[in-house]
Amino acid sequence: MWKPPQRIRHSTRPGLWPTEAEAKQSTLLQPLAHQALRLASRTWVPAMVPWRATTDGFVTDANIDWYARFARGRPGAIVVEATGIRDVPSGPLLRIGHDRFIDGLAKLVDAVKTASGGQTRLFIQLIDFLAIRRRPAPQIYFDRFLPITPQHRAALGAEGWPEAAVRAHLAALPRAGLSEILTSSELDALDNGMRDRVTDTHLPHIADLPRVLPDLFATAADRAHRAGFDGVELHYAHAYTMASFLSATNTRADGYGGNRDGRLRLPLTVYHAVRARVGSAMAVGCRFLADEAIAGGSTPDDAAVYATAFAAAGMDFLSLSRGGKFDDAKQPSVGDAVYPYTGPSGYECMPGYISDTPGPFGRNLAATRTVRSAVRAAGHTTPIVAAGGIHGFGQAEAIVSDGTADIAGLARQALADPDWFEKVRRGRGAEVRLCEYTNYCEGLDQKHKQVTCQLWDRTGLDEPGVRRSSDGRRRLIAPDWPT
Repeated sequence: MWKPPQRIRHSTRPGLWPTEAEAKQSTLLQPLAHQALRLASRTWVPAMVPWRATTDGFVTDANIDWYARFARGRPGAIVVEATGIRDVPSGPLLRIGHDRFIDGLAKLVDAVKTASGGQTRLFIQLIDFLAIRRRPAPQIYFDRFLPITPQHRAALGAEGWPEAAVRAHLAALPRAGLSEILTSSELDALDNGMRDRVTDTHLPHIADLPRVLPDLFATAADRAHRAGFDGVELHYAHAYTMASFLSATNTRADGYGGNRDGRLRLPLTVYHAVRARVGSAMAVGCRFLADEAIAGGSTPDDAAVYATAFAAAGMDFLSLSRGGKFDDAKQPSVGDAVYPYTGPSGYECMPGYISDTPGPFGRNLAATRTVRSAVRAAGHTTPIVAAGGIHGFGQAEAIVSDGTADIAGLARQALADPDWFEKVRRGRGAEVRLCEYTNYCEGLDQKHKQVTCQLWDRTGLDEPGVRRSSDGRRRLIAPDWPT
């Protein structure tokens, strides 16, 4: 992962923990109700991908253990990992693109309800992503992947040449020569691996996205409803399809890009299709970026406009993240795929404890405050979820008390200690296992390994019933809290 030039070492600062009586009176642990959103507390575990599904997208016992372990801490809500809405292979990620996935997801829902005593609401994050290929070796790229066009032949003066001769000539050219012949997207495919972009409207399947996606999302949401989820979170964040439509870099000229109204058109259409399918009793919200944190990308001012439009449309909640884009990602090694959390925008999404002056704690709060203020100024009361380096009670309480947000989301901290919420509730915050923000978990995610926390993944490996990672070296869920 990219690191900022400054190398300032930051430490967690949880501050004072509340007594049980103080926790009971806190805003953080009060119920929240807005439309279909009903929470027992204003706490939230954002979606994290643990890489525990089967290779064809089915729920496993390891998935169920993972979410049940979070549920035992009784947060207000848990969002299940990004779950693919298409019925296409996607590795060990959960899928919801066919009815055959419903039974497994229903078991997951039941496990969370049981483990939390019915106190935790369970949402599922629905995602679409476009094709991406691994970075090829240059010879392979020229031999197999580059489509030879009339433009290439004209630039080379190679009209009438056999295609094999054109490919061989291109493969032999120095970089400066290639830069004069290949398009920017072709060079990027050579350097980073081919990936589809929402602006590739010359490709029929990309041009057709506005027609195809609303029903895909709506059908997936209906399956989530039938599986028993309390709501769905539409994934409009980071490097994926819907986020790319919202991005200021979206230059589509077909009415689905180019300006804010165009960029909002498909996200709103998808939302309305989902709402029409599942009705008003199921919570429907989205996660999107308060700041893309890339050159030429969407800013907090853009996000404020988007949030106001989403609130006006009737979404039940808005969850904010930042960064995590392909645009500035690190070049992958040959044979690897580009990973959108390896550049400066990726750092903004998951900053570590060695950081710049602003540090890793609450890095997205100023942008979140801008977004929420705009939503409130427009007369909407839609709850806003803040996340990013939240670990202490005082920090979380201030966020929901001072107008920054309405719900505090703890991802890495909840991974480090799923009992954070219950420990705070019982006045035992001093027993919290504090995240150290080393991004050990993110490193595992980047390698598509089962995600764990370095603070507990080698603890009690010999205890009866402990599930281990596929390599046998790590435990897959946090140890129990001896209450």
